Amino acid sequence: MLNELRVELHGLSNPEKAEFFPRFFKAGPGEYAEGDMFLGVTVPAQRSLVKKYAGMQLNDIEHLITSKWHEERLTGLLLLVAAYKKGDPNTQKEIYDFYLSHTANINNWDLVDSSALYIVGPYLEGRPEKMQVLIKLARSKSLWERRIAMISTFHYIRKNEPGEALQIAEILLQDKHDLIQKAVGWMLREIGKRCDIELLIEFLNEHYKTMPRTSLRYAIEHFSPATRQKYLKGDI
Repeated sequence: MLNELRVELHGLSNPEKAEFFPRFFKAGPGEYAEGDMFLGVTVPAQRSLVKKYAGMQLNDIEHLITSKWHEERLTGLLLLVAAYKKGDPNTQKEIYDFYLSHTANINNWDLVDSSALYIVGPYLEGRPEKMQVLIKLARSKSLWERRIAMISTFHYIRKNEPGEALQIAEILLQDKHDLIQKAVGWMLREIGKRCDIELLIEFLNEHYKTMPRTSLRYAIEHFSPATRQKYLKGDI
């Protein structure tokens, strides 16, 4: 099954996209995904393969997630998400443990965003170790583990439970990397959109003068133009 999937995936390669993706995903010298390799396969095409090859064994998925090819890693993660959703509690624990043991391979924003909130967030829901795990990830030296921590909280935001996201956002608020700043701002914006706009305003009023502009711009995206300008000019 693994070989068949790989043959199909590589057969979908688009040379133009393969040339464009390294620029889009910052895989050039000195960039955060330096050296990553791309086939040039779109995400919808990968999702079609995931439907076809659902049920692939974890050891085969591991070959994909540890691949040098970006699209193989993403396809492996999408297979993992599909398996988690259909799995029993024992299978879900196995997938969760597997996921956190392979964070070094979940090494771009699209890989994190396609998987963390569907595996880490749901698995930790209602568990006493939830915040301990998320805080450990948020304080990691790994850029990708820090983003996993923030994006995982989207699962709770979607359930109108913003507390976890606010705690992790506060830990990551002064992070220097723009991928973390964007993730923090995105989750703050979603709190205002899905949970409680007053809670977002309260958080922003406490932090907006010192938080990175990238995070602030994301967080206030749905505010009126006049209100956005007040925050950006420090006039609140």
